[in-house]
Amino acid sequence: MNGQVNKRRLLLDAAIKVFARKGYHASRVGDVAQEAGVAYGLLYHYFGSKEEVLETIFRETWAAMLEAVHGIEATGAPARDQVRKVAAVVLGSWKLNPDLIRVLIREVTRSPHIQQEIEEIGQAFDTLERIVRRGQAAGEFRPTLEPRLAAWVLYGAMEEILTGWVIERPPADDEEVALAAQNVTEILCDGLVADGAPRDAGRPAEPSVAD
Repeated sequence: MNGQVNKRRLLLDAAIKVFARKGYHASRVGDVAQEAGVAYGLLYHYFGSKEEVLETIFRETWAAMLEAVHGIEATGAPARDQVRKVAAVVLGSWKLNPDLIRVLIREVTRSPHIQQEIEEIGQAFDTLERIVRRGQAAGEFRPTLEPRLAAWVLYGAMEEILTGWVIERPPADDEEVALAAQNVTEILCDGLVADGAPRDAGRPAEPSVAD
């Protein structure tokens, strides 16, 4: 049994390297088998198609990510700390496996077909929304925030940072990754208003009765 698990993992790791290097559509099953150092037909023993390999990579990655995020939520730490830790986990995934992030950004997250079949992204939104709501209940976050929208903003910020690292340039070092997580936390939790500035600065004046 362990041998089967190891072969399956070997094939998935090889697929990640090949998809990151050549792109999913340009890659062949034979390329994955060659990278893994196994016979061509072995991949079909574990996966029905190349598309199933890609979907498995996505599902297993998100399962691990959701487990980590749920663990952060379960600590009961202040909401701001939870937001910081979530950002650190998601953006820190780049350090663990840059090729995996390249595949997720280039292939999976841009594939509507696969996104329609999964629930993991919705579960991530649900968790982030609960964190925001608890922050509001504890007086940490402004009550005027719409929790679901705040969850989308946080998720979108992290995804776009990872996208920038894939498309434009990767982070120079671990310090840049940590700084990105810190910036996401500060922007979401503190907003863009400078210290001491009125919260309603720049807001259009309310129309008077005479208007």
